[in-house]
Amino acid sequence: MDWNRLISNKRLGQEDRHPQRHDDRSEFKRDSDRLIYSAPFRRLQNKTQVFPLPGSIFVHNRLTHSLEVSSLGKSLGDDVARELIRRHPELRGTLFEEIGTIVQTAGLAHDMGNPPFGHSGEKAIQTFFTEGEGRSLEGKVSSRFWSDITHFEGNANAFRLLTHRFKGRRRGGFVMTYSSLAAIVKYPFTSMQAGRHGKFGFFAEEQDQYRRIADDLGIICLDPSTDNLRYVRHPLVYLTEAADDICYEIMDIEDAHKLKLLSFDETAGLLLGYFDQPTREHIFQRIHDEGVDDENEKIVYMRACAVGKLEQECVHAFVDNEEQILNGTFTGSLIDHISEPVREAYRRSSDVSVKKIYNSKTVTDVELSGYKIMETLMDAFVGAAVNPQTFHSKQLIRRVSSQYDIDSDNLETRIMAVADYISGMTDVYALDVYQKINGISLPIV
Repeated sequence: MDWNRLISNKRLGQEDRHPQRHDDRSEFKRDSDRLIYSAPFRRLQNKTQVFPLPGSIFVHNRLTHSLEVSSLGKSLGDDVARELIRRHPELRGTLFEEIGTIVQTAGLAHDMGNPPFGHSGEKAIQTFFTEGEGRSLEGKVSSRFWSDITHFEGNANAFRLLTHRFKGRRRGGFVMTYSSLAAIVKYPFTSMQAGRHGKFGFFAEEQDQYRRIADDLGIICLDPSTDNLRYVRHPLVYLTEAADDICYEIMDIEDAHKLKLLSFDETAGLLLGYFDQPTREHIFQRIHDEGVDDENEKIVYMRACAVGKLEQECVHAFVDNEEQILNGTFTGSLIDHISEPVREAYRRSSDVSVKKIYNSKTVTDVELSGYKIMETLMDAFVGAAVNPQTFHSKQLIRRVSSQYDIDSDNLETRIMAVADYISGMTDVYALDVYQKINGISLPIV
């Protein structure tokens, strides 16, 4: 793959247009601005990251996580650009210099397709069709559609949200640049090739959109002879993924300390584990010299040091493996290729996160409640989409926003409209609809 081809400011849906611009923003900065000012991005503030939405203690939600991933992605992209331009001076003055902005944009967008209640919400949509009432639909839809909905994925849904032309819109999605869109597709293949891990990058309905982008950018197609597309990743996906990996791992540990799931000593041990002993002593000395006494503030400083260390390591991993990344032979994530001591510290953090955070009662209670809410919504609204002629179905359908084509003559379109509607909800809105359709609460005028 070739950098000059991989970085393109061509816009999906406006390939033949060159609109007049009245400011100095780059096309990639325009992508970023479109996302920040959009309703789907704002809704991330009321979507669970890991812990329950905040009461007296503020922890991360999808919005704050996405902003942090975006910020770190900008640093990763800028630092990689600087290092690679030293190696390839011919890239100076080209669009390659803007890869930091592209990764920044991808960081903003990467979670926009996630349904309410995080992975529990994803699982509820999937299992409605594999274990719930939705099983009866298997023979009534195409095998490709069935594969999509039984593997329903926030990653694929993000690409759909950014590219799909919803009902009543004059254009498809956000009309973003090819490179910004490609930088979020972590799994560049269809659900038919998702395998045991169940992850994939785009629904069948958006497959041709991704094909157009990938072929234009020169992304390597691994099997051009089949209809079930499978490409290697766009190189910038590795930077988006690294920013996400670093932020959720390190920030979840900080949140766990705030919620007292981890002690100060446990948290400090994990965050300082990324450094050798002289550097740890230097960090403690800096904390002392700054007069920081509050334990939370000490953790904040250690967290910043850990994030900075991992950022540097991932930049080196990308630059050192540039050839394999461009050849499509690079395997794993950038975290898998950082230096062994730092990688071991990351593994320790991951192990503790699984044992003490993701399996904690606090997180499990959110998952249980979220799953039940999502299961109930899917049952009600898919039932209405399948049998729209009943009185109750008509009442439910009237609740669905007009942008979702739930009145279509095509069954698959109606079912997907329900998935679009429910996955776009915030946690709070999903709970509100759940309570109303179950008669638990009444609207107060």
